[in-house]
Amino acid sequence: MTIGEAVRLRILALCAERDITVNKLATICGITQSSLSNIVSGRNRGATVTTLKKICDGLEITIIDFFNAELFLQLEQELR
Repeated sequence: MTIGEAVRLRILALCAERDITVNKLATICGITQSSLSNIVSGRNRGATVTTLKKICDGLEITIIDFFNAELFLQLEQELR
């Protein structure tokens, strides 16, 4: 699994936990719905740290909380 895939899955899981849509999360976070949609659909293979911070702020979690998930332990090495 790549970091982009893990971020995508984590965002979707956090939305499901909170029973909110991706569009609602975008509104809460102050980022465009198209930007967040591109991240969770896989069209954008990575999110910037700034975008992740906005997502975390909207979800009222820390960056540490965001990355504190089992799926981040299964990442492939991305040296290319």
